[in-house]
Amino acid sequence: MRFWPLLNRTTKRNHPKKPVIHSLTITRFYFSKYTEEPEPKEFIDYLDSLKNYEKLGVPKDAGTDSDDGLDLGRMRRLMDRLGNPQSKFKAVHVAGTKGKGSTAAFLSNILREEGYSVGCYTSPHMMSIRERISLGQSGNPVSTKTLNKLFHMIKPKLDEAIQLENGSLTHFEVLTATALTLMAEEKVDIAVIEAGLGGARDATNILCSSELAASVITTIGEEHLAALGGSLESIAVAKSGIIKHGRPVVLGGPFLPHVDCILRDKASVMCSPVVSASDAGIRTSIKGLIILDGRPCQLSDIMIQVERDFPLFIELSDVKLRMLGRHQLHNASTAACVALCLRDQGHLCFFACSVWF
Repeated sequence: MRFWPLLNRTTKRNHPKKPVIHSLTITRFYFSKYTEEPEPKEFIDYLDSLKNYEKLGVPKDAGTDSDDGLDLGRMRRLMDRLGNPQSKFKAVHVAGTKGKGSTAAFLSNILREEGYSVGCYTSPHMMSIRERISLGQSGNPVSTKTLNKLFHMIKPKLDEAIQLENGSLTHFEVLTATALTLMAEEKVDIAVIEAGLGGARDATNILCSSELAASVITTIGEEHLAALGGSLESIAVAKSGIIKHGRPVVLGGPFLPHVDCILRDKASVMCSPVVSASDAGIRTSIKGLIILDGRPCQLSDIMIQVERDFPLFIELSDVKLRMLGRHQLHNASTAACVALCLRDQGHLCFFACSVWF
């Protein structure tokens, strides 16, 4: 791992290499080069023997922080049985209705470009369950060999946990526990964890404040309405459950005023500084389209100057964004805000911010 001197955040850098933003979503569209590797059939069969809400549908109010919500206690008990691997690294927790996968991918790439070993966990997958987990500096899906080795190592503990929980552990809970254990075994420097549903009762929400570097809430919309309480307000409350005491939260947005209030009120209660990627001091522009390596990219500028709560500053010119659209540029600027928060907290040291992408 490379450790670079910390930049003064008021310094504008001009670097000969133009920044290029990559996304794991792009990797998914070019996944064919990985399909020659056999799938981890035994592991997949094991998961398929468990209740899978992605296929069955999520029960009403399952994602709410209420008596009807999913039992986060059984996930904590499972992680305890596995030695609490999530305590072995710092993590960024990403939730939101839209944009969380792209934001997680952009942030992971920023960190890898700086030489850090990164664990990234996202869902769902397109072609292989291995897409959900990447380890190290390559950004590639975890190998079948690595996944099989870990599965055989922890299977006795998984079996015990499933028996003790009377078979109630779910497909997503066991997959999440496996991913976090892989990251600990790999000794990643930092992990980027995408929530599956909501936030408060999601299986990924076993990260405590001492393990969390930052939380991110990209957008709030009316998907999974019944599972998250039936209203936009209840969805905001569920997703705000990933905000932890004293840890910064980056809000993608923009949000409706009453939704923004719900998120900021939760941050205030948790004494968490707030950075908004929709702040008036953050300006982005699309300058045009170019072709890079045979594929279109949009040429963009990102300027971040935030004064409230957590002051941040950076200027990035001629960013080549492989994912097209103004919404993807917003996701990229959200990821840049998170990276700046990590840097300015001292969790990570970055050299030339202009080569993040």
